[in-house]
Amino acid sequence: MDELHIVGIDLAKQTFHLHGAKQDGTVLFRKKLPRAQMTKFFDQLEPCTIAMEACATAHFWGREMEELGHVVRLIPPRYVKPFVKRQKNDSNDAEAIVEAALRPTMRFVSVKSPDQQSLAVVYRSRDLLVRQRTQLVNALRAHLAEFGVVTGKGIIQVKKLAAIIEGEDCPLPDTVRGVGVIYLEQIGQLTDQIQGLEVTIRKSARLDAVSVQLQKIPGVGPIGVMALEAFAPPMQCFQSGRSFAAWLGLVPQQHSTGGKAKYGRASKMGQADIRRHLVAGAMSVIHWAKSRGFAGNTWLERLVGRKPTMVAAIALANKMARTIWAMLSTGEEYRMGGVAAA
Repeated sequence: MDELHIVGIDLAKQTFHLHGAKQDGTVLFRKKLPRAQMTKFFDQLEPCTIAMEACATAHFWGREMEELGHVVRLIPPRYVKPFVKRQKNDSNDAEAIVEAALRPTMRFVSVKSPDQQSLAVVYRSRDLLVRQRTQLVNALRAHLAEFGVVTGKGIIQVKKLAAIIEGEDCPLPDTVRGVGVIYLEQIGQLTDQIQGLEVTIRKSARLDAVSVQLQKIPGVGPIGVMALEAFAPPMQCFQSGRSFAAWLGLVPQQHSTGGKAKYGRASKMGQADIRRHLVAGAMSVIHWAKSRGFAGNTWLERLVGRKPTMVAAIALANKMARTIWAMLSTGEEYRMGGVAAA
């Protein structure tokens, strides 16, 4: 296989499909390998390019292949789909991965380190627990509403619900009260677990110098910094701060044709977790500025004055993303001004 240039792998749990090709795309082999033989097979190959979809277990196999001396290319699955020919099966998927990887303008995903994936596990676990707690709170509110007990939204309403359920003059039937106590116990356990993970996140954020610097940006907190460290590639992958903001989906969606530029809402086509934290942080900055004053930040004051709050938050989040790119690319510290100085 002296002419072997690239191998596409359709990842799976136990059985993997491989597609080997020359640099011009000529097919050299198609194979199906069990999981136990993967490392042995690629260890015997001369160093070449290994292409995979950036899906589950891709980063693990990417690190394994890099240790064997191969060059790894991870491709977003949506960029592979157009290259699938007719019937969709594992063999055709592996061929489509090779076709996509050979495109000169294809965009690739950086292989994550074990430390990055460890941060992602902590972040995803906290996010899952928060969603489970929200489901329990909403379910409890819905059950009690059937008996005339209506409360507002949010975790803060749990105290009111607990006071009603555990009160001596509770208007609820005994069966409903018993179920309500179960809900409250589950919500309390999840709250303790969430707080424990948040303590871990804050401790790690205080120990890392880069995290400390990024948290000087108004609206950026320890959980947002963890999302950046876990999911963002090295800033050297982006040519400018605008490219980073576009990767996050914080730029307008384009519908341009015939030389006429048409822009719509935010594209939301990038990394959702980082974008969500930046937008939430921008909203908090805007609400704080509205109540306390803009403190000389004329750009934000003019923006809020002529645009809806959410549109202004997207624009501010875009600016925050560019600031993050500049700080991480140059090592420069954040220069406080405007709302931050106040």
